[in-house]
Amino acid sequence: MEVRAKLRFVRVGPRKARLVADLIRGKGSEEALNILRFTKKGAAKIVIKVLKSAVANATQKKGIDVDRLFVKRITVDEGPMMKRFMPRALGRATMIRKKTSHIQIILDEK
Repeated sequence: MEVRAKLRFVRVGPRKARLVADLIRGKGSEEALNILRFTKKGAAKIVIKVLKSAVANATQKKGIDVDRLFVKRITVDEGPMMKRFMPRALGRATMIRKKTSHIQIILDEK
Protein backbone atom coordinates (compact mmCIF):
# COMPACT_ATOMS: atom_id res chain seq x y z
CA MET A 1 0.00 0.00 0.00
CA GLU A 2 1.39 3.36 -1.02
CA VAL A 3 1.85 6.37 1.22
CA ARG A 4 2.81 9.79 0.01
CA ALA A 5 4.00 13.15 1.25
CA LYS A 6 4.27 16.47 -0.57
CA LEU A 7 6.12 19.66 0.14
CA ARG A 8 5.23 22.53 -2.14
CA PHE A 9 6.70 25.98 -2.82
CA VAL A 10 10.11 25.16 -1.32
CA ARG A 11 12.72 27.87 -1.90
CA VAL A 12 15.30 25.62 -3.54
CA GLY A 13 15.94 25.24 -7.24
CA PRO A 14 14.50 22.08 -8.77
CA ARG A 15 17.77 21.18 -10.47
CA LYS A 16 19.61 21.22 -7.13
CA ALA A 17 16.86 19.23 -5.40
CA ARG A 18 16.86 16.59 -8.16
CA LEU A 19 20.54 15.86 -7.47
CA VAL A 20 19.59 14.89 -3.92
CA ALA A 21 16.44 13.03 -5.00
CA ASP A 22 18.44 10.81 -7.36
CA LEU A 23 20.54 9.58 -4.43
CA ILE A 24 17.63 7.92 -2.62
CA ARG A 25 15.39 6.70 -5.45
CA GLY A 26 14.65 2.99 -4.94
CA LYS A 27 16.36 2.76 -1.52
CA GLY A 28 14.82 1.62 1.76
CA SER A 29 13.50 4.35 4.03
CA GLU A 30 16.14 3.87 6.75
CA GLU A 31 18.97 3.68 4.21
CA ALA A 32 17.65 6.80 2.47
CA LEU A 33 17.62 8.71 5.76
CA ASN A 34 21.23 7.72 6.44
CA ILE A 35 22.31 8.78 2.96
CA LEU A 36 20.60 12.15 3.33
CA ARG A 37 22.04 12.81 6.79
CA PHE A 38 25.59 12.67 5.39
CA THR A 39 24.90 14.53 2.15
CA LYS A 40 26.44 18.00 2.09
CA LYS A 41 23.71 19.68 0.07
CA GLY A 42 21.21 22.20 1.35
CA ALA A 43 18.33 20.41 -0.34
CA ALA A 44 19.09 17.25 1.67
CA LYS A 45 17.59 18.77 4.83
CA ILE A 46 14.39 19.55 2.95
CA VAL A 47 14.14 16.04 1.47
CA ILE A 48 14.72 14.54 4.95
CA LYS A 49 11.73 16.51 6.17
CA VAL A 50 9.49 15.14 3.39
CA LEU A 51 10.76 11.58 3.87
CA LYS A 52 10.07 11.68 7.62
CA SER A 53 6.60 13.01 6.87
CA ALA A 54 5.90 10.11 4.50
CA VAL A 55 7.07 7.58 7.12
CA ALA A 56 4.83 9.29 9.71
CA ASN A 57 1.91 9.03 7.29
CA ALA A 58 2.62 5.30 6.99
CA THR A 59 2.49 4.84 10.76
CA GLN A 60 -1.02 6.32 10.79
CA LYS A 61 -2.32 3.76 8.30
CA LYS A 62 -3.21 0.31 9.57
CA GLY A 63 -1.52 -2.74 8.09
CA ILE A 64 1.74 -1.12 6.96
CA ASP A 65 5.08 -2.39 8.25
CA VAL A 66 7.31 0.70 8.56
CA ASP A 67 10.50 -1.38 8.48
CA ARG A 68 9.72 -2.67 4.97
CA LEU A 69 9.13 0.73 3.32
CA PHE A 70 11.18 1.87 0.33
CA VAL A 71 11.16 4.96 -1.88
CA LYS A 72 9.01 3.90 -4.80
CA ARG A 73 8.98 7.27 -6.51
CA ILE A 74 10.37 10.71 -5.76
CA THR A 75 9.68 13.65 -8.02
CA VAL A 76 10.91 17.22 -7.93
CA ASP A 77 8.83 19.54 -10.07
CA GLU A 78 9.31 23.21 -10.78
CA GLY A 79 7.15 25.64 -8.83
CA PRO A 80 6.44 29.30 -9.57
CA MET A 81 9.33 31.72 -9.81
CA MET A 82 9.59 34.86 -7.73
CA LYS A 83 10.87 37.64 -9.94
CA ARG A 84 13.03 40.38 -8.49
CA PHE A 85 15.02 43.15 -10.14
CA MET A 86 18.57 44.23 -9.41
CA PRO A 87 20.06 47.55 -10.50
CA ARG A 88 22.96 47.32 -12.93
CA ALA A 89 25.29 49.69 -14.71
CA LEU A 90 24.12 52.57 -16.92
CA GLY A 91 20.65 52.72 -15.33
CA ARG A 92 19.65 49.24 -16.39
CA ALA A 93 18.03 46.51 -14.34
CA THR A 94 18.26 42.74 -14.66
CA MET A 95 15.72 40.21 -13.52
CA ILE A 96 16.64 37.69 -10.84
CA ARG A 97 14.56 34.51 -10.82
CA LYS A 98 14.16 32.90 -7.41
CA LYS A 99 13.07 29.37 -8.19
CA THR A 100 10.81 27.14 -6.12
CA SER A 101 10.16 23.40 -6.13
CA HIS A 102 7.41 20.91 -5.41
CA ILE A 103 8.80 17.69 -3.87
CA GLN A 104 6.71 14.51 -3.70
CA ILE A 105 7.75 11.18 -2.20
CA ILE A 106 5.80 7.93 -2.58
CA LEU A 107 6.73 5.04 -0.30
CA ASP A 108 5.63 1.43 -0.71
CA GLU A 109 6.19 -1.90 1.06
CA LYS A 110 8.60 -4.47 -0.35
